[in-house]
Amino acid sequence: MERRELFSFLSSSVKEAAEKNKNETVIIRPPYFNDADAFVTECQNCEAQCATLCQEQIIFIGEDRTPYLDFSKRGCTYCDECATVCPSDVLLVANKRKIFADIVINQDKCLSWQGVMCFSCKDPCFEDAIDFKAMFMPEINGKCTSCGFCISRCPADAIDILKVSE
Repeated sequence: MERRELFSFLSSSVKEAAEKNKNETVIIRPPYFNDADAFVTECQNCEAQCATLCQEQIIFIGEDRTPYLDFSKRGCTYCDECATVCPSDVLLVANKRKIFADIVINQDKCLSWQGVMCFSCKDPCFEDAIDFKAMFMPEINGKCTSCGFCISRCPADAIDILKVSE
């Protein structure tokens, strides 16, 4: 195998893996549950009050009648409203935790990583969870609560959500 063939093969494998991950739907649940299976069993007969009362309007009800978070316009303030109103106790304030997702910066798409001064992701971060190496190169640190506020603010769509096991 020639070097050109090897690099072509490796490049195509990386692109295929990226496309596969891009096409996988990541379902992010509100941060107040204890049992993920309860969404499927208990939310079927609910009137979706969690979505109705969400202050940030990021809770949506899927085709399977279960709630999920959509960070495309805003993020979660952890206000407890969805847990307070849940009639079946799938969401409880006592179960409050970090959202089961990792927020990562895609360096290939990020303007700052390309040498353009941009602080769009850092400005809305309540937790000061984004550090910059020098003037550029943002990285998400351990303070991140996966609230999602940085996602909609990124002009390059360079912030990705990775599902973390529940």
